[in-house]
Amino acid sequence: MSALTDSPAWQALLDHHQEIKDVHMRDLFKKDRGRFERFSERSSGLLLDYSKNRITEKTMGLLGDLARSCGVEEARDRMFNGAHINTTEDRAVYHVALRNRSDRAMIVDGHDVMPEVRAVLEKMRHFCDDVREGRWRGVTGKRIRTIVNIGIGGSDLGVIMALQALRSYQSDDLTPRFISNVDSSHLVETLRGLDAETTLFIVSSKSFTTQETLLNATSARTWLIKKLGTDAVRHHFVAVSTNEEKVCDFGIDTDYMFPFWDWVGGRYSTWSAIGLAIALVLGMDKFEEMLEGAFAMDEHFRTSPIEHNIPIIMAMLGVWYANFFGWSTHAVLPYDQYLTRFPQYLQQVDMESNGKRVDLQGRPVDYQTGPIVFGHAGTNAQHSFFQLLHQGKWDVSMDFIGVANNHHPLRDHQTILLSNFLGQTKALMWGKTEKEVRAQLKKKGVSAERIDQLAPHMTFPGNKPTNSLVLPLITPFTIGQLLALYEHKIFVQGVVWNINSFDQWGVQLGKELARDLAPQITGEAPIMGNDCSTQGLLKYMKLLKKEYD
Repeated sequence: MSALTDSPAWQALLDHHQEIKDVHMRDLFKKDRGRFERFSERSSGLLLDYSKNRITEKTMGLLGDLARSCGVEEARDRMFNGAHINTTEDRAVYHVALRNRSDRAMIVDGHDVMPEVRAVLEKMRHFCDDVREGRWRGVTGKRIRTIVNIGIGGSDLGVIMALQALRSYQSDDLTPRFISNVDSSHLVETLRGLDAETTLFIVSSKSFTTQETLLNATSARTWLIKKLGTDAVRHHFVAVSTNEEKVCDFGIDTDYMFPFWDWVGGRYSTWSAIGLAIALVLGMDKFEEMLEGAFAMDEHFRTSPIEHNIPIIMAMLGVWYANFFGWSTHAVLPYDQYLTRFPQYLQQVDMESNGKRVDLQGRPVDYQTGPIVFGHAGTNAQHSFFQLLHQGKWDVSMDFIGVANNHHPLRDHQTILLSNFLGQTKALMWGKTEKEVRAQLKKKGVSAERIDQLAPHMTFPGNKPTNSLVLPLITPFTIGQLLALYEHKIFVQGVVWNINSFDQWGVQLGKELARDLAPQITGEAPIMGNDCSTQGLLKYMKLLKKEYD
């Protein structure tokens, strides 16, 4: 047993799980008409209803005890105080400083980073204003009309997600496009039909050495030079990076290099200059409104007690299902088309953060850590994988995200969307018993024989737990809130599990092996030194490539 699983707080939850595991939420709701008021929280217009969970007040008290015993509040304070909580890389984790909208100093290694943060924001504002107002122009004097963001992972997913979410705030003056995959098809299709004279590229790479990003950026530069000449690079490329030498070698004017810092992790970097494409397309005011929303959630997380702290509540519910019910999968289901990219964004933030097998001391853990995260926008998801959620054998915890208002209030669309949001969470909780199915079919005049056939198929067990998050409207502020909420939830779970949520060594080995295999594909090195599967695949792919040469 580990220190965590042997702790009194953990053992108390194990005992409590035996008490509650077979209790149906139907019965909990029947016994307690005040359940919604007891199990819901609000913060700056955002509502969390967690009453449709397999919990009682005792459950939440015990989960709070576990959070306290694991030092969640102390770890939170250390993060906000700039401590080096990323222990394997000996770095602070300080993305909260990027959206600090107060006069409070944010100290890392004895140094207040806020003057530098504000300086970069001001530099972004000047550049965005110049582009949007036509003062920054391409090499031929034409205004910029298209922004192409070249990045991958944290330099791509958050930016795409935010711009998709805030599409209603975009004008037709600037169109965003994205290149991330090293597959040449992504680059070619993104560049297809673009006017080089009106295109601006943002190359986002902290080290300016990320293989996929640099290869894509180099190919984009070749495309531009072929159309407009070498001098065009400094008029059509800017960088978000800290490597001034490599940025200069690429041909980018370092006056248009926007820095960020080692204490900003890639998947938490949307708040930094990595969000330059957001600021360009929406305007710097809207980008700063996102920061305001995130800051509001930061303050809620930083100051609220455990019992009323939305990120902590959501985190501990996730621990409850992952570690005591043994469920390994979590679905995120936004009922707003603008949030279609949100589940994909969360996959990286959660699975790259907490997909760990050893604790902070390097010992293998004996408990489940980060869940498998998936999801899609409702109502499309209802016609995709909801059958499994309702009647499948897999157990899945779920977050439903509802938005009360829509930027496009067409007739009955929003009413039907929200009724489905409410109906699905109710159905997952309440279910339908065989007795209820039989009564319904009998009322419709179905024969007894046919009822016997249909009843097992139409029975829903229910008792499927969901959180309901409700936003008033998709705005830069509410998107900032939502992103920060999930960042803090994931952080809390990492603290409970005693793992480092801020490194990602697991993605490196495949990259290292790829570097060794590339020359074997091109013929620059012999095919050797591999396992028989890799050896056979290499030979077969080379044979296929010859057929198309």
